[in-house]
Amino acid sequence: MNEVAARQNRSGGRDARRSRRTAPDFAMLPALHRGLPVCELMDAEHIARIDDASMSILEEVGVVFRDPIALEDWKRAGADVRGERVHLDRALVRDLISTIPSGWTYLARNPERSLPFGGKHSIFVPMTGAPFIRDLDDVRRWPTIADLNMFHKLAHMSPALHSTAHHIVEPMDMVVSHRHLAITYSSMKYSDKTFMGMTTSGKNAEDVLDMCAILFGAGTMEETPVVTGNCNGNSPLVWDETMLSAMRAFCRRNQPVLCSPFVLGGANTPASVAPAVAQLNAEALSALAYTQVVRKGCPAIYGHYLSTVSMKSGAPMAGTPEISLMNFMIGQMARFYGVPWRTSNLLGGAKTFDAQAGYESAMTMNAVLHAGANYIWHSAGWNEAGMHCSVAKFVVDAEMCAMGYRMAEGVRWDDFDEALSAVRDVGPGSHYLGHPHTQANFERAFFMPKLFDNNSIEQWQVDGSQEITARALQYARKLLDDYQEPRLDEGVDEALQDYMARRMREIPAVDALNTEY
Repeated sequence: MNEVAARQNRSGGRDARRSRRTAPDFAMLPALHRGLPVCELMDAEHIARIDDASMSILEEVGVVFRDPIALEDWKRAGADVRGERVHLDRALVRDLISTIPSGWTYLARNPERSLPFGGKHSIFVPMTGAPFIRDLDDVRRWPTIADLNMFHKLAHMSPALHSTAHHIVEPMDMVVSHRHLAITYSSMKYSDKTFMGMTTSGKNAEDVLDMCAILFGAGTMEETPVVTGNCNGNSPLVWDETMLSAMRAFCRRNQPVLCSPFVLGGANTPASVAPAVAQLNAEALSALAYTQVVRKGCPAIYGHYLSTVSMKSGAPMAGTPEISLMNFMIGQMARFYGVPWRTSNLLGGAKTFDAQAGYESAMTMNAVLHAGANYIWHSAGWNEAGMHCSVAKFVVDAEMCAMGYRMAEGVRWDDFDEALSAVRDVGPGSHYLGHPHTQANFERAFFMPKLFDNNSIEQWQVDGSQEITARALQYARKLLDDYQEPRLDEGVDEALQDYMARRMREIPAVDALNTEY
C-alpha cells in the first residue's frame, strides 16, 4: 500500500470512528429510576393536617358530580348523595383508594419500549392540547393533522421522551367529531412508544379503547395498561359528565386514567399554598375513589394541573415558587396514599422561545424531579400557557428531559476506584485528557448537550452566530429527515383504518364532541 493510500485508510478509520461517536442515537432511555432523594417539605403532622382538611371537605362540603350515572354509582357505594352533591365519608374514601395499584408496566407496541411505572420509576410525556403551533419556520398558526404527525415523529426520535402523548397540537383541519380517531391513529402509526388516549367524551374514549384492542388485543388490555387517559376536574369541587363518562370507559377496560383537578391558584382555590393543596387533594381523592367504584383494582393516577394566577391580570403563570412548593406537597400526599402521581413539566408562559420560557421551564423541572413525580406530562413544547406548542422548544425540552434524567439518576459509583487510580497516574500539575480512564469514560462522564452552544464567541460567529431557536429548528428538520417509520403490522393497520372509516360514517361530521354515536 503506498503512502497516500495508507494515509487515506487511516483517515477513513478515524473518520468512521468519529462518525460513529457523533451519529445521533434515537434509542429510547429506559423508564427513569430516580436516585435523587425526594424533597419532603412536610413532617408527619403537616401531612395529617392536609389529609384531615381534605377529608373534612369531602365529608362536610362535598363534591358535585354532574352525571346521573355517577350519582347512582355513589348511592350504591354507600355515599351520602344530596342532589348532585356527594358527601364522602373518610373511611369509605380510604377503603376505596386502598385498592389502587401502586405501580404497573406499560406495554408499548414495541415490547422493548415497555415501561415499569410507579414507585421510583418515572416517565416523560410531551405536552398536549395546544390550539396553535410555532412551526419549523417559527410562525405561530393553526396546526393541521400533518403537524401532529410531525410531533409524533419528533417524540419517537427523542430518547428521553417515553411517550408520544396524543393531541400535542389540535388538528384544526379536521372536524371536531372525528379528530379523536385521527389523533389516536397518528400516535399508533408514527411511533411504537406508549401513548395517551383521548377523553373528550365517553364515546370518544370508547373508540380509542377499541382501537387499542385492535392494536394490542382486548385480552392483553385486561392484563396490563397500554394507554393513559386524562380527566380534568372543574375546580373548585366539580366533576362533569364528559370527564366522568370517559373515566368510566377507561376504568372498565382496566386502563389508567389521570384524575386531575385543574388548579389556578388564587382563582379556583384559596389564595394560599397549603389550603390550595388541601382542596386539590380532596378533588383528586374523590375521583380516585370513584375509579374504584367503577372497577375495583383498576389502575389510576393522582393527577393535577398546577398554575398560579397573576393578581394583576388574572392570567395563569408558570415557574412560580408556589407551584414548586405545591408539587413537593402533592408528591408527599400521593406517597402517603400509596398511589402514583402525575405533574406538569417544563411549562412556559412566554410568547416566544425566549429567556423567560427557559427560566420558567427550568424552575419547574427542578421541582418536579425533586418532588418524585411518576407521570411527568407536558415535558416538551409547552409555551404561552399551553396556547401553542413550539417546535424549537419541543426539541430543546426533549434534551432538557435527557439532562434531568441524568441528574435524577444520581451519582454513579461504578468507576470510583478506577478513577481514583487515575489521580495517582496523573499526579500534580498535569491533566487527565489523555488518560485511559478519560478516554474510556468521556462520553458518559458529563452530559454533553447537542443544542446548547458552549464554544468560544469566535467559533460561534464562524458558525453563523445562531441563537438557540435557529439551532433547534435546524436540528428538528434534521431529525425529520432521519426519521424511519416503525411499520405497523399490515393486518393491524388495515383493521385500524377500517374501524376509523366505519366510525367516521357513523359519527356526523360536525364541529362538536361526539357524545351520542
